[in-house]
Amino acid sequence: MTAAGLPDAARAQSPELSIREFSSGQIKKGVRSIGFGGDGATWGNYALVWRDAGTALFDYGDVHDTNGNGFHFVAVGATTPVLWHHLAIYAIGMFQDTNDVRFNAKSPGLGAKPVPLIGKGSDHAFYSKIALPLGKGVSVGVLLSRETSQFNAAVAANPNQTIHYETEWRPSGGFGVAWQPSKKLLFGFRGLLNNDLERRTDLAGVTQGMAHTAEYRLGGSVLLWKGALVDVGGIRLEKRNALAGSHTIAYHPNLGIDQVLGNGHVALRFGLDETSPTAGFSL
Repeated sequence: MTAAGLPDAARAQSPELSIREFSSGQIKKGVRSIGFGGDGATWGNYALVWRDAGTALFDYGDVHDTNGNGFHFVAVGATTPVLWHHLAIYAIGMFQDTNDVRFNAKSPGLGAKPVPLIGKGSDHAFYSKIALPLGKGVSVGVLLSRETSQFNAAVAANPNQTIHYETEWRPSGGFGVAWQPSKKLLFGFRGLLNNDLERRTDLAGVTQGMAHTAEYRLGGSVLLWKGALVDVGGIRLEKRNALAGSHTIAYHPNLGIDQVLGNGHVALRFGLDETSPTAGFSL
């Protein structure tokens, strides 16, 4: 929803980075993690990918906001069969685009105040997750990612005044550690580091600078009774953006409840993903 509305908190970063949070945020956490509270340190941990060895997936997401903004993405991925010492490698490719998105932003070539803009953007990404169980319930995993995005916008009142945003990839990735001492308990820690060289072109010329995001998640999950999980965790999220001249650090809680029904064929879940209530189901 951050991407869909481009709210004030997202405007501190450029639109091509904001739209990522709709698509790649889901891919990096996992769909179950989002409906389950979005923690990602437990059931969405990179260290648990080996459990999905020999599987494939197709993922499609679509959001239409009340102001008419639309975002959609397609992702296709597969996990290798079990390899050395139960190691597994998961690879996924993703493409996202938008309709004519309307939002407010400021840029040196357009003056000091935010102005209404309209434009389209896209995001291309490839991720690889590698996980290995070490024994005694401990697993480790890493995420390697390559992602680029772009956005073309024009002033709503004067289409001749345009802004072009784009990113160049810089080394990015994540890591995770999970520990499951019993079938009822799961604990995990996950880190994610994103780096981009961001470039903006408007009437004032070309400017560029680095954009960094670092998030650290810690969580635990408890099986209360058959099919009922409660997931609790927290996140530290830090963002630096040279073009916007911004630096923010935020701490948020995560809470999720998951109940399996119908002999395991249906699962219902809801929770709190940082600042957003969530809900989901699986068949």
